[in-house]
This record gives sequence, C-alpha cells and structure tokens, in this order.
Amino acid sequence: MSTIERAEVFVASPGRNFVTLRITTSDGVTGLGDATLNGRELAVASYLRDHLVPLLIGRDPARIEDIWQYLYRGAYWRRGPVTMTAIAAVDVALWDIKGKVAGLPVYQLLGGRSRDGVLVYSHASGTDVPSLLDDVARFRDLGYQAIRAQTGVPGLGGSYGVRKGVVYEPANSSLPDEQPWSTEAYLDFAPTYLAAVREKFGSGFHLLHDVHHRLTPIEAARFGKSVEDLRLFWMEDPTPAENQEAFRLIRQHTTTPIATGEVLNSIWDVKDLITEQLIDYVRTTVVHAGGITHLRRIFDLAALYQVRTGSHGATDLSPISLAAAVHVDLTVPNFGIQEYMPHVAETMEVFRTGVSLANGLLDLDETPGLGVEYDEKAAERFPYDPKYLPVARRLDGSVHDW
Repeated sequence: MSTIERAEVFVASPGRNFVTLRITTSDGVTGLGDATLNGRELAVASYLRDHLVPLLIGRDPARIEDIWQYLYRGAYWRRGPVTMTAIAAVDVALWDIKGKVAGLPVYQLLGGRSRDGVLVYSHASGTDVPSLLDDVARFRDLGYQAIRAQTGVPGLGGSYGVRKGVVYEPANSSLPDEQPWSTEAYLDFAPTYLAAVREKFGSGFHLLHDVHHRLTPIEAARFGKSVEDLRLFWMEDPTPAENQEAFRLIRQHTTTPIATGEVLNSIWDVKDLITEQLIDYVRTTVVHAGGITHLRRIFDLAALYQVRTGSHGATDLSPISLAAAVHVDLTVPNFGIQEYMPHVAETMEVFRTGVSLANGLLDLDETPGLGVEYDEKAAERFPYDPKYLPVARRLDGSVHDW
C-alpha cells in the first residue's frame, strides 16, 4: 500500500507571498496544495509544519475523507481561517495525488463536466470615472463577459479596489497601510460611477461591484435599492458576514443580488445564509474553506436552495487554488461565476498550470491531477516578503471594516 512519505512546506514571494504544500507518497507521486492566507501566511506555514505534517506521515493518501475528518475533528479547536486553510492545502494535495494515480484530471473524479467552460469576471478600476471607463473598455476588448467595477472615492486616497499595477494587490506594506474611509461619500458616489459604466457600455455584459464589508445592513439596503435599475450581477460583501441574520434586513429592502463568503471558512459559517436564501451567491473558496472536500459540501447545500457559486479568486490565491477551483466549477450544477485575475510573470515562473482563458471562460487541459507543477528552484529566487493588508479608518480616526 502506498503511504505518505514526505510533506514539505514552501514559502516564497514570486510577485506576492504564497505558501505551498507538497506531499510525496512512497510510490513517488506528488501532490500540491495552496496554503496562502493573505497577510497571515507564516501562521498557516507553521500550522502545517509543526502540527499537520507529523500527522500525515505513514497515512494512506487515498483516504481523503478520513484524513480530512482526522485533521478537522482531531484538533478539537475547529474552523477558523488558519486551520481551514491548512486543512485545505492537505486536501487539495491529496486530490492531486488521486488524480495522478488514476490518470485522470480531478474534475473527472468529481463526476465530470457540467459545462464547457467556467465564466469568470475580472477587475476594472480607476482613480476617477474616466479612467474606470477606459479600464472597462479594455476588459471588454479582451473578451470578458463579466466585469467588476470599482473606483476611488473623491477625496479619499487609497480607497478599496483601485489597482496600482498590472494586477490588484491590496497587501502593500511591511506594516498595515492606514487608509481613510467615508461611508457617506461612498454611498453618494458609487451609484453614479456604476451608472456611468452602464450608460457607456450598455447591458450586454455582467456588471459586478464589491462593497467589501463596509456598510451596515440598512446602508447596504439603501445602496442595493439605489442601483436596482443598473441590473448588477451582484453586490458583494455588503456588510460583515459574521452576523448572518443581518442579511435578512438587506433582503427585505432590495432585489439586487447579494454575494458573500470569501472570508468564511466552513459550512456552518454560511448555513443560515443559504438555507434561508439570504444570499444569491456563496463566495467560499477552496483554499480557505477546507479544500475540495469541504467546498463541495457547501456547494451541494447551496444547490438545494438555488444559491449559486461565485468563489473568491484574487491573486492572493496561488495558481494551485485557481486550478482546484476550476476543477470544482466545471462539475457543480449550481455554478454561477468565478473571480479571476491573471498572475504576474514572476508567479508563473514558479507555477506552471494547464488553466487557460478564452472569450471570458476558463478551461483546463487533460493533465492528470490538478495539472499544476511547482518549480522549487525558481521559488528560491523569491524569498518571503512581509506584506499586510490595509486598515481603514473613518474620518474621525476610528477603525472601520476594510
């Protein structure tokens, strides 16, 4: 019987910080998992090295469900982003191994295709309305069928969602960057620039917007109502999602679709949101919600209540997570959309992947497993570079949700 012989944790910063787990079996088969938690990478790396790796050695890599339950229940202290990200890395690596042993891409092991490609959205942004419109035009020219639109609020430097380089990367300094925020200014301005996008480009594509947890439930209800005629695909994270009950108030006041869940880590964190149909899209992601095994449980529950998937997929997830997400997206019947940002060239020097983009859709080649390779030697050229996500402060100096 093949057993897990070795599990290695790599921390590198090819364009940004990533934590990668590589499991090797006694038969020499390797599997990769992403363990990146933006701004808290070393916490997950330590959880893996110091606590999970010793528990894996000698186990049967084919027993994915058993290992998942062992790591989750056996810790006693359950859930949370660090624990679930570490378990996800193990789980995804084991699915990668299982696919390679079977000689099949992972999506075939999950039941095969439910669709020919995975609809994605990318991120248009600007420092003002004209630059935002130029960026939307760029993505339309690239063939995207769905675009998220964000721009800086006048008078508020560093506002969320404004891309400063080739890709949007908010983790930007060795200590948290403190940025000003005014909910009142945002509520006055955001509907106007979303309306400008629709006025210039029409309704022949999906338009998305991320509120990023910054509103109270009644403020979010006001925002959703104000943009109903723009037919947003969704408003994302309108209010902090820890209080699932809060979404009931938003739902009572607007028909704008709601998406949330990227910072949530288990089926219990989204259970009420789904079963009471308080959201339209669940945004849990493979790397932060326990891997393929647990993410499928969340999506299966969502399917029963006509809630669709819309997984987080920014570049703070490595190409391993992107590939794993696409394998799941291809198979689940209630797929909605997948967030997507292309990784920078440095990232792709370390990770090689069979994921491809055409006409606003992602697809995979037929490589067994996940179809991703990790170049350890290339990674050595990119040492860990501490970066933190920003902190938002209201204009009176008090801390707000970023």
